[in-house]
Amino acid sequence: MWEKKKEVEEIKAFLGHGAEFIGKLIFNGSVRIDGNFQGEIFGQGSLVVGQGALVKADIAVKSVYISGDVQGNIEVKEKINIHSTGKFSGDVHTPVFIMEEGALFDGESHMSAAAESKKDAHQTD
Repeated sequence: MWEKKKEVEEIKAFLGHGAEFIGKLIFNGSVRIDGNFQGEIFGQGSLVVGQGALVKADIAVKSVYISGDVQGNIEVKEKINIHSTGKFSGDVHTPVFIMEEGALFDGESHMSAAAESKKDAHQTD
């Protein structure tokens, strides 16, 4: 009833199940990883890690949705969502952290910097 409408981003790149990639990924829009990725990920959009995927990377994106296994540190501008099948090991900096029942998280979450910047923006108005 009070559900927010999600903005649907077009998938710009896709790493399928069974595929492996080692390196640096830089993108705009939305990227989905269902295979194995190791390296660094930088994006101005959403990163979707599908069920069965393994990502070992430091990540800096607008938002991330985890249904697979992610190992590394994440810097998120908007939100991180760990679904019930997702596993995340590492530290995260994000203004919004959503974790479904059954999800696994091992690390530290930092929200204070994001909250302080929002508070500062409201105080200058």
